[in-house]
Amino acid sequence: MLRCAITCGEGWTAVGQARRWASAGVEFVQLREKQLDAEELGRLAGAVATVVRKIRAGRDHEPLGGTRLLLNGPAELAARAGLDGVHLTARENEATPAEIRRRFALLGAPPPLVGVSCHTLEQVRRADDGGADLILFGPVFEKRVAGVVVASGAGLGLLHAACTAAAATPVLALGGVTWTNAARCLEAGAAGVAGIRLFDEDQVA
Repeated sequence: MLRCAITCGEGWTAVGQARRWASAGVEFVQLREKQLDAEELGRLAGAVATVVRKIRAGRDHEPLGGTRLLLNGPAELAARAGLDGVHLTARENEATPAEIRRRFALLGAPPPLVGVSCHTLEQVRRADDGGADLILFGPVFEKRVAGVVVASGAGLGLLHAACTAAAATPVLALGGVTWTNAARCLEAGAAGVAGIRLFDEDQVA
């Protein structure tokens, strides 16, 4: 089962999070710190990359060679900071995976991994056709804040359809996923799970 842990609004706490997740062998870490300006985000990305590279050096036996870092942000910033790739949003004006790879190449960086967030089957097909390496599909389950439903879930049926539409591109279930319902996501065809609060310390050791 592939796992993608997502930081969100924690700033420099992300360095400690990434260290713990990489030590636990989590396959992907998405750095999602939209509150930071480009300069601060670049410093943070570089610090996270340094920490993860040290841990990854001893995990070459793993299928992916250890944790891979994706930035929810500019490709140029990710390439200069030494991250492994970029995670794109579902916005229609978003860059394409091909464009991200071109930008990395122009900077002399290795070919990047490109993840894409998708909420509809049309977006899944577009991401797959566009050459995405990873698709995060959701929200699968309803989202609650303080016991109040703030977003309805797409459901396991639509997750299954998304996995089918994605063909060979791995789809990770996102949104309301817990370790209790993760197995149901895998049964629906997901290659793994992703989350912001899913990877708490008591769950990833």
